[in-house]
Formats: sequence, structure tokens, C-alpha cells
Amino acid sequence: MSRYNKIAGQRVQRIEALSDGVFSIAMTLLVFNLKDPVGGLVQSDTQLLHALYDTLPELLTYFLSFMTLGIFWTGQSTQFAYIEKYDRNLNWISLFFLLFVAILPFTTGILRSHITNKVSIGIYWLNILALGCLLLIHWQYAYKHHCLTFRENNGETIHKAVVHRIFTAQTLYTCGAAEKETIGTTRKTQPKPYTLVEQPFVL
Repeated sequence: MSRYNKIAGQRVQRIEALSDGVFSIAMTLLVFNLKDPVGGLVQSDTQLLHALYDTLPELLTYFLSFMTLGIFWTGQSTQFAYIEKYDRNLNWISLFFLLFVAILPFTTGILRSHITNKVSIGIYWLNILALGCLLLIHWQYAYKHHCLTFRENNGETIHKAVVHRIFTAQTLYTCGAAEKETIGTTRKTQPKPYTLVEQPFVL
């Protein structure tokens, strides 16, 4: 290992600050996918309520992605609470993790626009899978290379708890994606719903 590799990426505070910034920006970008569904076409409260009802899938994907980012932010913060030292490899693992955090608003937009499409669901799930895998790799590397500090003699218990949490979350996301694909296939066989954009109100 070169001398540079031994000294690079050792400040945990730097990667923590960068992570908080990337997460906050990604969470903010999610809301830009939400648009006024009808503009000035509605002329009554009832029509507006019907129009907003049609946007429920978009609101659902926004809520899902915001909560997903919150879960991964909490998971990463939990790991940082025990990480005492950092190195260049951990630094790059975190950067790749943040890469998939930053792209989540994009995959959310794909899911929102094609919510019944299996490909869009698969792309979104792969994004979440990559986040989970990198979070696990980050923790396993830190644990194996003694970058963690435990205040009590409970390191093995905490290690198992973190790994179990990541595997459980990924299992739930996988089940959710599979169920969503099933629902999407069912919705495709149903008649196309009435929308305000395609059939504007006649005044």
C-alpha cells in the first residue's frame, strides 16, 4: 500500500458532512417530481378533489422515497456513531453509497411516470438494493478492520443487530417490489381511467 493510501480519507467528520448534504439535497429534489395535475382546467372544489385523487400514485412514490432515504440516513448515522477511524477504502465505499442516494430522485421519477411498468419497478428496486448492499459492505469492512469502537463489551451483539437490520429491510423492500409488480400487471388489464388532461371539462 502506498504512503498516500495510508493517509487519505481519515477524517470521519468530512464524510459525515458530505453525507448529510447529499441526503438533504436528494430529499428536496424528490418534491420537484410533484406537479399540478390539471393547471387551470378545474372550476370547482369537487373537480379539484377528483384531480388530486388521480395524483395519489405520485404522492405515494414521493412518500415512499422520502421515507426510504430517511431509513438509509438513519442506518448510516447509526454506523457513524460507532466508527472511530476511517481510511481510503471506507471513504470510497461511502462515496459509492452516496452515488446511489443522489440518483434516487431520478429512479423515483421513472417509477412515478411508469408506475405499472415492471422495468421501472425493477430499476427502483435495484437502486434500493445497491444502497442496502453498500451500507452492509461499509459496516462489514469497518468491523473487520477494527474501525469501530464500542463503549461496552457488546461489539458482537451490535454487529449482529446492524447486519440483521439491513437484511430484514432488504427482504421487505424485495417483497414490496414483487407485490407492486403483481398489482401493476393487474392494473394494466383494467380499462384506462378517466383523466382531466385527456378529457377536459366542457364549460
